[in-house]
Amino acid sequence: MFSLELNEDQRDLRDWVHGFASSVIRPAASEWDEREETPWPVIQEAAKIGLYGFESLATWFADQAGLSLPIAVEELFWGDAGIALALMGTGLAAAGIFAAGEPEQLAEWVPECFGTPDAPHVAAFCASEPQAGSDVAGYRTRAVYNAASDEWVINGQKAWATNGGIANVHVVTAVVDPSLGARGQAAFVVPPGTPGLSSPGKIKKHGMRASHTADVFFDDVRVPGRCLLGGRERLEKRLARAREGQSTGGQAAMATFETTRPTVGAMAVGVARAAYEYALDYAKDREAFGRKIIENQSIAFDLANMRMEIDAARLLVWRAAWMGRNNVPFTAGEGSMSKLKAGEVSVWVTERAIHILGGAGYTREHPVERMHRDAKIFTIFEGTSEIQRLVVSRAISGMHIR
Repeated sequence: MFSLELNEDQRDLRDWVHGFASSVIRPAASEWDEREETPWPVIQEAAKIGLYGFESLATWFADQAGLSLPIAVEELFWGDAGIALALMGTGLAAAGIFAAGEPEQLAEWVPECFGTPDAPHVAAFCASEPQAGSDVAGYRTRAVYNAASDEWVINGQKAWATNGGIANVHVVTAVVDPSLGARGQAAFVVPPGTPGLSSPGKIKKHGMRASHTADVFFDDVRVPGRCLLGGRERLEKRLARAREGQSTGGQAAMATFETTRPTVGAMAVGVARAAYEYALDYAKDREAFGRKIIENQSIAFDLANMRMEIDAARLLVWRAAWMGRNNVPFTAGEGSMSKLKAGEVSVWVTERAIHILGGAGYTREHPVERMHRDAKIFTIFEGTSEIQRLVVSRAISGMHIR
């Protein structure tokens, strides 16, 4: 029997996370946006109730329908995107370990990413570089193996890393064979306190200001051989296939992004839904020219379109999440499709929300201004809208479109 109805566990999860977002995240949203600092008290509160940590993430991933993670993420980002990304940014590093690591590496490093309820940590996934964002083949950070000491020596710079520099664990993609381009890369875990890793501090951003974003520098960073995700034997086999022109089964950074794109779509849906709901309530309450402004077709039609686009985006996210969880191939770029649609819907809906509020919407007295700033990143990070269209167009055509 086909059904889109959530099961009891999924409904309970949605209500639990929504309650935390409503009672803890939303009241703190404006403060941490203004402070532009990592909201450690909120992270600790989430850790204490089991909302932030390895166990919760593992439980969400275990849902065979693939819906628990996007459901939880949507509710968190409905609360506030900046604080929610401070909570969820660690999940990207965990996804990087999951995508490339062996079971024993997951068991060792994923708990280190989160810490404990009494002493929570964050983790960072370091992929983009100053001259190579979406162009993963342009990465220049290099990792060289030292057989005598069984160490990898990493040198280079990563840009725009969520939690970069303040993370307990950094997961970094680096070039191990420059002659192979994107296929000559691997992912590494940089353990806590490793010498040579540094960061100049938090970047000032347009939105998501409660989430820490920074450049990270690697200056002769030495990590043990066991920190190569997937292990050396697996890497050598993959590189050998690449040198022979055979398929290598994917590339380190892209494997992580393919895993997380539907989740990013769920983030965008949460922000869009929050802005829509605020604008709807405002339109039902605000009077102009002797009647509620929602009684004007222009306003009512805007809200109808906003709701329709949000629901359409959510369905694309849920489809991609289900496909990813059940190993159904993205034959039409469904993961990218979900992120593309949700990201552009989020920008459009938050802009319309400001317009519905008029001058009031442009002020910080109302949260739609912050939501609009937060939404823009969804058309940029983890692959721009143009990159998502490229992925989809290549998938549906079978051609290497540039």
